[in-house]
Amino acid sequence: MGHYYETIPEKTLKWCLQQKMFWVASAPLTGNGHVNISPKGGPYFGIPDDHTFWFLDLSGSGNETIAHIYEPGNGRVTIMFNAFDGPPEIVRFWGKGRVLEFGTQSFLEWVKTHNIDVLPGTRSIIVVDIHQVGSSCGFSVPYYDFKEHREILNDLWKKREKEFERGKTEHAMPKYWAYKSAYSMDGLPGMKLGLLTGKAEKIAPMVKMVGPLAPKNADGYNTRDQRQTVLIILLSFLLGVFAALYGIPAWLDLKSQLKSVPIAKNMIILPYSS
Repeated sequence: MGHYYETIPEKTLKWCLQQKMFWVASAPLTGNGHVNISPKGGPYFGIPDDHTFWFLDLSGSGNETIAHIYEPGNGRVTIMFNAFDGPPEIVRFWGKGRVLEFGTQSFLEWVKTHNIDVLPGTRSIIVVDIHQVGSSCGFSVPYYDFKEHREILNDLWKKREKEFERGKTEHAMPKYWAYKSAYSMDGLPGMKLGLLTGKAEKIAPMVKMVGPLAPKNADGYNTRDQRQTVLIILLSFLLGVFAALYGIPAWLDLKSQLKSVPIAKNMIILPYSS
């Protein structure tokens, strides 16, 4: 049944390395942002010690994990493995992520240290510094027989690399990253090289979300929500000053009147809350 650890037990570590796929989950800090879960397949990951996990981040249309790791104060990442054959098992790693973007010194050093075969289309290596490990029963996970890994994505990037080498500069990976990896669906900044290339080459990023909940600015999230948060903080401060100047009775009277104002319901009532 369920067990929790600060580091990865040796038996669990060996079991994870035998698996054919895993999932990566992350989310923005705001409650209005979107939780992301990405399946990863292939032998493109490693566990160099009992508190570290890494995987090759291959290029694709999504860019959520990178954006969530880069978001100030965020970086939360969960990795999940589960058994499709043999004894049932689910394993999760909780930790903080680091993005080693393709071509950077940190990327090159990690590749050299861990003897990694970098595939065409690799945009980064995601490293997760683990602070909690959990296992659970997995009794309801169905059985599946592994057939083979799909090579479609790898073949696509190999073909694109050859086209670029033949002089087709439109197939340069930084241009692809500028279009699809510069921002998350919530508008959070993503791959740094994608952002720089987009600015230099004047490449508009891909629209990843439509409708009324789509982000209204390039900094992420709905502008109205950001303005509302600032207004709540400002009003809370002013009301605190009012209480200090005019005393508790006047403050309580004003507070009762404010309860009928929708935005005031979300305020932090300082300094005399009841």
